[in-house]
Amino acid sequence: MKAAVIVFPGSNCDRDLAVAFREAGFDVSMVWHKDTALPQGVDIVGIPGGFSYGDYLRCGAIAAQSPICRAVADHAGRGGYAVGICNGFQVLTETGLLPGALLRNAGLKYICRTVGLRVETAASVYTEGYTAGQVIDIPIAHHDGNYFADDETVAALRGEDRIAFSYADNPNGSVGDIAGILSANRRVLGMMPHPERASDARHGGTDGTAMFRALGTALAPA
Repeated sequence: MKAAVIVFPGSNCDRDLAVAFREAGFDVSMVWHKDTALPQGVDIVGIPGGFSYGDYLRCGAIAAQSPICRAVADHAGRGGYAVGICNGFQVLTETGLLPGALLRNAGLKYICRTVGLRVETAASVYTEGYTAGQVIDIPIAHHDGNYFADDETVAALRGEDRIAFSYADNPNGSVGDIAGILSANRRVLGMMPHPERASDARHGGTDGTAMFRALGTALAPA
C-alpha cells in the first residue's frame, strides 16, 4: 500500500500524518507542492494540517492552486482515495473536491484542545473501524474551522449519509455541528479534527488509530 503526503510551505502536521500512515502499514512518500505528479501506484493522498502559504487570502485558497493539486484532483477523479485534515480540509473545499467552506470560528479565536467527536457513519473506509454513534476524543487546532454550506447541501450530505463526524459539543459554530464530510463516492474525506494527533498513547490518546488501521485493512492488496 502506498500513501503520499503533500507538503506545502506552512504545513506542520505532514510528518505526524506520515507516521500515522506508516504505522498502519503504508509505504509513504512526501510530495512537494510544486511537483506535478503523484508517485506511481499511490493508493491514498493525505493533505495535512498547518498553515499553507501562511493562510493568506483564504485558508487553503493558494495551496489549491499549487501544481500538485491538479494531480490530486485527477487522482480523486479516477476514484482514488484522499483525506484532508484541518488545513487539508480547507484545501479540499477550495479545490472543489468537497462542498462547502471553512469560515472563521464563531468565537473569532484560535481553538486548540481535545473534543468529543461523534462518528456519524461507519460506512466508509475511514470510519468502519468505529461504530456509528460512538464518541471519540480527538484534538482540534484551528482558527477557521467553522464549516458552512447552504441548506440544500447540508440536506444532501445528511440524506446521502456523507457526514462522517460531528462535534458532540460544537466548539466553532459549524453548521449542523459538522466536523467531517465525505465525497459523493465516499473516497475523499475532509475533517477539521486531527486523528493523527490521537494515534500514540504517549501523546495523550489513541482514538485516531482506528481510522488509520481501517484504511490499512481496506486498501491492503487482496
